[in-house]
Amino acid sequence: MKRTTCEYMMWNGLPAIRRGIAESMVKDFGLNQREVAKKLGITPAAVCQYLSRKRGRFKISDEYVLAEIRNSAQKIIENGGDYINSETCRICKILRSTPEFALICKICDER
Repeated sequence: MKRTTCEYMMWNGLPAIRRGIAESMVKDFGLNQREVAKKLGITPAAVCQYLSRKRGRFKISDEYVLAEIRNSAQKIIENGGDYINSETCRICKILRSTPEFALICKICDER
């Protein structure tokens, strides 16, 4: 059975987006893993897995998407967890419109 767009994003895109946000919070904004976990409402262990790429293995390389992930990280830091859902949705929509999304689908079809 062919997977739906939402399935591709759930298994590949969303973990990559979360990883990108966590990485940005650490690298671009100087938060530690505990602070990132608190901002994202996840455990420090989950942040560690994102940063070590045990979660969210798909690499987002589109510069526009990466810039938008940094913007989302900043909004979440400044405005709190209420922005997590809306920012994740926003990045998901952007990612789905890029050529990288076609690669996600291809990878999933081959498994």
